[in-house]
Amino acid sequence: MAWNRRSKNITEGVARAPNRSMFYGMGYTEGDFGKPMIGVANAHSTITPCNSGLQKLADAAVAGLKEAGANAQVFGTPTISDGMAMGTEGMKYSLVSREVIADCIETCVGGQWMDGVVTIGGCDKNMPGAMMGMLRANVPGIFVYGGTILPGHYKGQDLNIVSVFEAVGQFSAGRMSEEDFCQIERRAIPGSGSCGGMYTANTMSSAFEALGMSLPGSSTLANVEDPITAYTKEAARVLVEAVKRDLKPRDIVTREAIENAVAVIMATGGSTNAVLHFLAIAHCAGVEWTIDDFERMRRKVPVLCDLKPSGRYLAIDLQRAGGIPAVMKVLLDGGLLHGHCMTITGKTVAENLADAPPLRADQDVIRPVANPIYAEGHLAILKGNLSPDGSVAKITGLKNPVITGPARVFDDEQSALSAIMEGRIKAGDVMVLRYLGPRGGPGMPEMLAPTSALIGQGLGESVGLITDGRFSGGTWGMVVGHVAPEAFEGGTIALVQEGDRITIDAHSLLLELHVDDAELARRRAAWSPPPPRYTRGVLAKFARNAASASAGGVLDRF
Repeated sequence: MAWNRRSKNITEGVARAPNRSMFYGMGYTEGDFGKPMIGVANAHSTITPCNSGLQKLADAAVAGLKEAGANAQVFGTPTISDGMAMGTEGMKYSLVSREVIADCIETCVGGQWMDGVVTIGGCDKNMPGAMMGMLRANVPGIFVYGGTILPGHYKGQDLNIVSVFEAVGQFSAGRMSEEDFCQIERRAIPGSGSCGGMYTANTMSSAFEALGMSLPGSSTLANVEDPITAYTKEAARVLVEAVKRDLKPRDIVTREAIENAVAVIMATGGSTNAVLHFLAIAHCAGVEWTIDDFERMRRKVPVLCDLKPSGRYLAIDLQRAGGIPAVMKVLLDGGLLHGHCMTITGKTVAENLADAPPLRADQDVIRPVANPIYAEGHLAILKGNLSPDGSVAKITGLKNPVITGPARVFDDEQSALSAIMEGRIKAGDVMVLRYLGPRGGPGMPEMLAPTSALIGQGLGESVGLITDGRFSGGTWGMVVGHVAPEAFEGGTIALVQEGDRITIDAHSLLLELHVDDAELARRRAAWSPPPPRYTRGVLAKFARNAASASAGGVLDRF
């Protein structure tokens, strides 16, 4: 009885009867009321391959909870497929869905007075949304990743979702036949699982393992392979033990635990979206963490893993090379992890890694600290008069880390994509895509379609692109996102005019508009914010309440 928060908080006698009666209606017996009530936040849907394979994991979690002596209470959370919504108005709902997922979990756990929660997710926003919800509710919780997808194949090449977006640019530029284009489209996604590179989903799942909120070894499993169900049952058992010990998310997600997560993000070459999401996660955890902390971590943690989008391998290759435990072991031995941090297993990071084997000699996915791919991390925070509050860029692997060129200005994604596809963007240009931030978009849509089109046309290294929107985890090239303050808030990016000179300097971490202060002041005096794009519904609510990208885009920063 001591485990059950609901039983402890329901008045004995007549007042308790209606509550118990509802449970009897679902098949509970008298003996169930002394067991912990554990939520299973199930993001299964047939909307996207990322989530279409989650029901078997929800079923495994329920079975595992029952075997561990707990009651499972299953409820749903929504998802938006970034890959399907990309380049459309629907993409504006992606970041919004992170908040909706967090609200769903907080609401169900709090409203039903649950003793703990297993959260199961696949697509990009499932992970941060689930973590934010668990941290807000702050009952024992564990995250279960739905697993990565296996690669598609065509003409001896591995394929993934980014292959399709880049093929669009190649086909439009006359560099690919229609037959090859159609075959890539049909073969890139062979089944269920999340996008296969170190894109946002695999970045966040890997980071959550390092954070201590997922089981060791679980974050790069394939959805369609058998081990994932066994890991899910074990996660349920581990959570019941955490309920007994009252080990809660905010006990685990400390500043040092976030440093561990960011160290793994840097070492694996993870997505720029991790910056936005960990700012939000830290906010929910009550941990002091700013955008400048990412730059501090970048300077101390090397890139160790040769993973797509800029490298050679997929997440399943990382799993077969030893997975995130192997990466963490290298970092721990190199003094780059806090080994004393507590994890959901009840053991510290160091204890979890005690039996992890050394790097295998027959793999080249993971490098030792002494022989990194890059000596410093890849996610840099650029500042300057165009982004005084910061912006985010991947700066490793660029052939031309500095570019100064004329601004090509677009107030929406579709007109920018049309300009690329019609051949109106030339080498040396700096594209400016604005009014796409958290409030201006609204929803801070991702720009994978324009960036992939540039790469497909051979312009990925010679054209710069800056935006107050976001990028997909699959984006690479001379691109800078999360520009803050955003255009809708009157940030300098709103004042840029066609032909202005802009510098992106990855060496100096500079994003600069070459227009003097007097001219900028004149332009600012003449500027006025555009009317809101939406005045009702969830997008209007998001636009009104969203914080800056430099503060995670959260809705409750009051």
